[in-house]
Amino acid sequence: MSNSPTPAIQLVGLRKSFGAGEHEVVAVDSVDLTIEEGEFFSLLGPSGSGKTTVLRMIAGFEMPSAGAILLQGQNVTGLAPYDRDVNTVFQDYALFPHMTVLQNVEYGLKVKKVGKAQRRAQAGEMLEAVRLGALGHRKPTQLSGGQRQRVALARALVNHPKVLLLDEPLGALDLKLREEMQVELKAIQREVGITFVFVTHDQGEALSMSNRIAVFNHGRIEQVGTPREIYDHPSTSFVAGFVGTSNVLSAALSLQLMGVEQVHSVRPERLRVVHQQIADSEVAVEGIVSDLQYLGADSRIRVDLADGAHLLANVPSDGLVGVAIGGSVRLAWSRFAAFTVADTTISEGGNE
Repeated sequence: MSNSPTPAIQLVGLRKSFGAGEHEVVAVDSVDLTIEEGEFFSLLGPSGSGKTTVLRMIAGFEMPSAGAILLQGQNVTGLAPYDRDVNTVFQDYALFPHMTVLQNVEYGLKVKKVGKAQRRAQAGEMLEAVRLGALGHRKPTQLSGGQRQRVALARALVNHPKVLLLDEPLGALDLKLREEMQVELKAIQREVGITFVFVTHDQGEALSMSNRIAVFNHGRIEQVGTPREIYDHPSTSFVAGFVGTSNVLSAALSLQLMGVEQVHSVRPERLRVVHQQIADSEVAVEGIVSDLQYLGADSRIRVDLADGAHLLANVPSDGLVGVAIGGSVRLAWSRFAAFTVADTTISEGGNE
């Protein structure tokens, strides 16, 4: 990332509502966000959380009801999309089927009246950057889904925008190809050095690709941080439950188990099955195994507690001797593995 003092994007009090009066629906509610130059930044959240609406406002496809959008310090809130130095890649690629791959990538340069020789050279360079240099003569229908995605990426990048906006660009790909494209996309972003703003509802995608993540819920940002901060130190029970899997312990359960009357989060992989005395720095609880999922090297067990709550534990499969559905089991975890979180969308025990 660049050390430029001017952020790539600043959102100040951004708000978007649809309808009026009693029919008003607030899609984005007072969002403040700073995205630095050269970041791979993800907007993560469930459907309807406001993340795509924020992206569309940055692009200029939606006008905010209130607030301001700054691109590299310039207020672009009222500008049309073509007057903003950003490009957008959509999930459906929107390639021209009658054009070759090279012609698709050239198109934006042609609209800008760039000379034929120069635009062909620039388009060729960008196809090389996305590892499609030998396929410029093909039509989009002759390409795989991952290749078409890279053509769409090359077409958006050939103009060298200050910011590239990506609206769930991998959503149409199958799992294996999506995982391959995650690696490709991050590598391309590092090579070109352009700020990427990536919208996704896939937690794994956001965690594996991003420098930082903003987690959205009901039109607001719940937390902004690095993938490690978001995963290891969720600030709210919603983040703990949405990003990965987490056990969110109510204040009453935390008081009972740990002597602290605050909502806590602890990840399933931090729990272990114990048969002996635990250390002073650990917490233990007994319950009944209500589910057991074999996942290969690890297994996930669900343990129902006496007060109606439940815990999820990811434990080595070879350590499950004597553990069976309907049987009693004792779980333990380090006090340092449990973090206090704000009580937002709280549910007893594990959130999946």
